[in-house]
Amino acid sequence: MTILLFVSVLLLGLAIGLPVAYALILTAVALMFHLDFFQTQVIAQNLINGADSFPLMAVPFFMLAGAIMNAGGLSQRIVNLAILLVGHIKGGLGYVTILAACILASLSGSAAADAAALSALLVPMMMRAGHSKSKSGGLVATSGIIALVIPPSIGLVLIGVTGGISITGLFIAGIMPGIYLGLSLCIAWYFVARKDNSERLPKAEFSEIFKALREGIWALFLPVIIIVGLRFGVFTPTEAGVIAAVYALLISVLVYRELKLENLYLVFLDSAKMTAMVMFLVAAALVSGWMITIAGLPEQVTELIEPIKDSPTLLMLVIVGLIIVIGTAMDMVPIILILLPVLLPAVIAAGIDPVYFGIIFMIACSIGLVTPPVGAVLNVVAGVSKIKMIDIIVGVWPFLLAQITTLLLLILFPELIMTPFHWLTK
Repeated sequence: MTILLFVSVLLLGLAIGLPVAYALILTAVALMFHLDFFQTQVIAQNLINGADSFPLMAVPFFMLAGAIMNAGGLSQRIVNLAILLVGHIKGGLGYVTILAACILASLSGSAAADAAALSALLVPMMMRAGHSKSKSGGLVATSGIIALVIPPSIGLVLIGVTGGISITGLFIAGIMPGIYLGLSLCIAWYFVARKDNSERLPKAEFSEIFKALREGIWALFLPVIIIVGLRFGVFTPTEAGVIAAVYALLISVLVYRELKLENLYLVFLDSAKMTAMVMFLVAAALVSGWMITIAGLPEQVTELIEPIKDSPTLLMLVIVGLIIVIGTAMDMVPIILILLPVLLPAVIAAGIDPVYFGIIFMIACSIGLVTPPVGAVLNVVAGVSKIKMIDIIVGVWPFLLAQITTLLLLILFPELIMTPFHWLTK
C-alpha cells in the first residue's frame, strides 16, 4: 500500500506539470498523512539539511569548472589535439569526437556541457566532411554522456552523497567503464561510417602534434592532478572540485587569456543557476527520502525482490531495465534521488558491492539522457547544432545500442569494473 501511494502521488504530480522537486515534496506530504503525523517543521528542516552537505559542494565547483573550460579555450585545445592525432583516419572526425569526449569527460563532469562543446566544434566539421547530420548528432550525443562515468562526474557525486557510497571509490571505479563506453562507440562508428564517402584530413606532422600537445598540456594536467590527488588522499572530492575550478580559471585567464574578466560574471551566473536547480532537487529529495525511510519502503522493496535476491545478475538486469525505461521520461538527477535510496538496501542485501552498483546505476542513467522521447542531451545537441530532433533520434540508435551492449557486458562480467578498481586502489 505504501509503495503504491508513493508511486501514485509522484506520477500524479508529474502528470499535472509539477516540477520534480515539488512532486517529491508532495509525495513526502502524502506519506505523512498516510502515517498520520503531518508536521511542516519536518519538511522545512529536511529541506535545509538536504542542501547543507560538504560533499555536495563538489557539484557547484565542478559545474563552474566545466563552464570556465568551455569559455576559456580548454575544450577547443583538446579538440584540436584530437584532430591532429586521429583526424587522418577514414571517418577520422568521428574518432576525434569520441577521443575528445573522453578527455573532456575527465575535465568537466557534465554531459550537457561536453555535448554542447562538441556540438558547436565538431558537428559542422563532420557534416562538411561528408557525414550525415543524423549520424554526427547521434555520435556527439552518445559521446557526451561519457562525462557522467569518467571522473570527475557530477552524477557520481550525487550517487555517493545519496547512497552514502565513497565518492573517491566511485571516481576511481568509473575510469575503465568510461573507456569501455568510448571503445564501444569507436566500434559502432567504424561500421556506421565505413560506407560514407567522407573526406580525410591530412596526416599531421610531428611538429604540429607537438605544438598542439604543448598548448593543451595545461588542460591535460587537470585530470592527472584530480585522480592522483584522490588516489593518494591529498584532497577530498569536494576539495578536488575547488581545485578544478581555480585551476581552470587561472589557465583560462592567465595562460590562454581567452576568458576576459568582464565575461566572468556570465560564467558564474550560468553556473549558479544550474547549481540552484540541482541543489533544490537534492533538498526536496531528502524530504522525500526521509519519509521513504520512515515508511519502510526500502524494506518493502527488499521483500518484493526476495525471489531473485540469490541471483545478483538477474537482479541487476531488472534494476537496469527499470532505470532505462524511467530514463526515457525523467532526467538523471531525480532518478538518482528517487530510486537509489529505495534500491540500494535491497542491492546490498543481495551481496552486490555498492561501488559496482553505483557505476552500473550511473551508466544506466546516462543512457537515459540519450533515449527518446525526452533525452536531455539529445535536446542540447539539437539546440546547439541546429539539427532537428527527429534527425538526431534516427542517428543515435547504433551508438545507443553499442552502449547498452557494453552495459550488459559489465553486468554479466562485474570483474571488468572491479578488477581495475581493486588494482587502482591497492
